[in-house]
Amino acid sequence: MASKRRRDGGGDAERKRRQKRSEERADLGSVLEDEQVRGAVKEAWSRKSRCILGDLELDCHPFPHCVIKNFLGSETFVENLQRELLALNFHEKSNDLYRFKQSDDLKKRKEPHIAGLRSALFGRFRSWLGEVLGVELEPTVDISCARYEYTDVLLCHDDELEGRRVAFILYLVPPWQSSDGGTLDLYTTDGNFQPQSIVKSLVPSWNTLVLFEVSPVSFHQVSEVLSQDKCRLSLSGWFHGPSLERPPRHIEPPIPRSPHLPRDETLLLEWVNPIYVDISYQEQIQEEFEENSEIQLKDFFKEEKFRAVGEALRLSQIQWTRRGPPNKRCYEAASLDSVPQCVSECWELLRSEAFFLLLSNFTGLRLHFLCPADDDDDEKKDEEGEKKGEQEEAGEAEATSSSMESPSANGNREKELSTPVYCGELRRWSHGAYTLLHDGEAARAEYALDLLLPFGCADWQSEFGGFSCYVANEEDEELLTVYPEDNSLALVYRDKETLKFVKHVNNKSSCDSAESSTCTAFYDFSFVYYE
Repeated sequence: MASKRRRDGGGDAERKRRQKRSEERADLGSVLEDEQVRGAVKEAWSRKSRCILGDLELDCHPFPHCVIKNFLGSETFVENLQRELLALNFHEKSNDLYRFKQSDDLKKRKEPHIAGLRSALFGRFRSWLGEVLGVELEPTVDISCARYEYTDVLLCHDDELEGRRVAFILYLVPPWQSSDGGTLDLYTTDGNFQPQSIVKSLVPSWNTLVLFEVSPVSFHQVSEVLSQDKCRLSLSGWFHGPSLERPPRHIEPPIPRSPHLPRDETLLLEWVNPIYVDISYQEQIQEEFEENSEIQLKDFFKEEKFRAVGEALRLSQIQWTRRGPPNKRCYEAASLDSVPQCVSECWELLRSEAFFLLLSNFTGLRLHFLCPADDDDDEKKDEEGEKKGEQEEAGEAEATSSSMESPSANGNREKELSTPVYCGELRRWSHGAYTLLHDGEAARAEYALDLLLPFGCADWQSEFGGFSCYVANEEDEELLTVYPEDNSLALVYRDKETLKFVKHVNNKSSCDSAESSTCTAFYDFSFVYYE
């Protein structure tokens, strides 16, 4: 038995020796072996100044970042590395922030060139980088491979996560131009450390490494890949070390809310399809809504009204303003004092008292004082039971006295209820538009009724993006997707654990199609109602 164990031990040692031999050495480019370059880069980084030294360029605007061409010294090694990476299994990754294909963690991959690169990055290059920064970087290995293809994107973010100090990307791409998309875009920031606009775009190039410090201002994105036949292959990860100091996170002021307009049902009857004004049909809608917490009401407006608004949105000189910041949202909102009469009437309808009451009848939510709350229904049943007992015991006179107290009790309950309010926007969705989930939204999540009413999306396809997704907070679970559909009123009730975003509108939305009329944008009224 002892002899057998010794043979196993010897076998393990032999396997380790074979594994070590199978790891191909990755030599770094000559610029990284030059002591004078290292000293100059260290000084420039500490001074936050720009320097160009052969294949290395350091720039500190809008935040410190470094581009190293010919990062690996052997062209053959890079070609073999690319071949090993392309043979990996890639998984589709898609959420509010990104869409691309990613490999599993490369921390333990044994392919000889992947293993060799890993050793070089987190060994010799980590030492070089730590000396340049004057920071002790940890030996933590954090690296994966990503494939970006047509319409793939990674939207604006800062990379900040506990322990991350320097981000890196090594490009293994075919000849690439800015018109192919997929650039690494760097943002300026405002006084609140919020991203403003793109001021620099780095075009991927073969065997080029880009790195930057992870900080409160390191906002960047991978722009949408526009090439239909090129693959943007890259290795990326982080070097870990002490994080830079972060100021308190900026908190956006809450969106103002307003009570309904005092308008009667005249406007509602002019606009809404008569079927939705029918009380019995409203009861059916409420039953379905209470079961599913969402519903879509097709052909909601009268056809002539819907068509008039759609044409006005498309043809009139409405003033549109881009809403940001880009780490939270990017779309256009209408200036309401610039909209034509029919659009203004539609806006007025959606915030009118009559419409609040209609929504109450659709949903059972207390958005109008004429809609009974659930506890009122229960108390009414209790009162009826008590009244019946009193009538049996004490006779009709006592029962009448009891019933006279009920309106007063109901009135007191009415005073305790908050006033229903709303906030709303008229939005335009075109190529590049999106909204993102963010910490501020999660902190403020509350019970609310969302309303979406789209216009101009007859030719819109789901592959374009622009659809609304509802997800569980801090989970990847998708609860509901609402696709834009002409004249279809979508109502969704969400709780404190439900968040929403609008998926990035990609390049397919603006491409000419021989099969249909070109649909480059659509519009929607987006309202939120609170009980």
